[in-house]
Amino acid sequence: MTALRPQRAHNPPPKPRAGGLARARRNEAAALVIPALIPVVLLSVIPLLIGIGMAFTDSTLARNHETSFVGLQNFINLGSDSLFWQSFGIGIIWSVSVTVLQFLGGLSLALLLNSDLKFKGLTRLLALMPWAMPPVVVAIMWQMIYSPTNGPLNWLIGTLGGPERINWLGDFSLALPAVILVGVWVGMPQNTITLLAGLQQVPAELSEAAAVDGAGAWSRFKHVTFPAIKPVIISITSLSFIWNFNSFGIVYVMTEGGPGGRTMLPMLFTYLEAFKSRHTGSAAAMGDVIVLFLIVILVAYLWRQLRGERIPK
Repeated sequence: MTALRPQRAHNPPPKPRAGGLARARRNEAAALVIPALIPVVLLSVIPLLIGIGMAFTDSTLARNHETSFVGLQNFINLGSDSLFWQSFGIGIIWSVSVTVLQFLGGLSLALLLNSDLKFKGLTRLLALMPWAMPPVVVAIMWQMIYSPTNGPLNWLIGTLGGPERINWLGDFSLALPAVILVGVWVGMPQNTITLLAGLQQVPAELSEAAAVDGAGAWSRFKHVTFPAIKPVIISITSLSFIWNFNSFGIVYVMTEGGPGGRTMLPMLFTYLEAFKSRHTGSAAAMGDVIVLFLIVILVAYLWRQLRGERIPK
């Protein structure tokens, strides 16, 4: 009778120690990353921390003013500031409208540029032109277009038999749609180029196979193209919403928030509070509320989108 020999335990081979080459690669990576992080820390992180801290003080732009800590008083005052919350609602209408219309217009133009279109290069150049123009120039140009006395838009409407001398930027009901149109026109090229890059990454074989199976144009877009560019859509709509909610330059030049505050965006209201009313402590509290709102909206939006992708269908 032979005794069974105990089997030797198969221990995993020892991990190789990090050698000099691995250490050198880590040092090289750190040397490349640290210079890129320095401007981010100096120009973004530190101002953000200063702004958060300033919101708890009575800081103003007055001379010889001794800033003191006031706790949550600025936020308590902000809770009862109806003008700020009115501008907040206008900002939501502005950012949602502009983001959705920019996306729909950009997607339509990107699909057109992705097809076999004649003069494709010229069309792309014309589509990019609004993006190359400074916001101040865009605002002044649209002020001239909207001019109630000698603007080309009113001239065209009058020629077609419509009403004359429409005050687009001075009418309470027309001012916000008028500036939304300008915001869509300015931001649509960025959406177009980003979505066009996503469309060009979709394999043509998939659409061709779907066409062979009898799928129409809408069915191919719904079941092939749209799922393929969905990550691009999430990215561009998220970034567009942030940029649109924080934008105020074009509206400031065109209407300065008027008439009667109908185009007063939250960032424009914060700017006026800081540099016209000189209440920088209150303006910092407004900035903190805006940043917190954007973070909550984006986390909820991205969580919903990513959760939908992980659920097996």
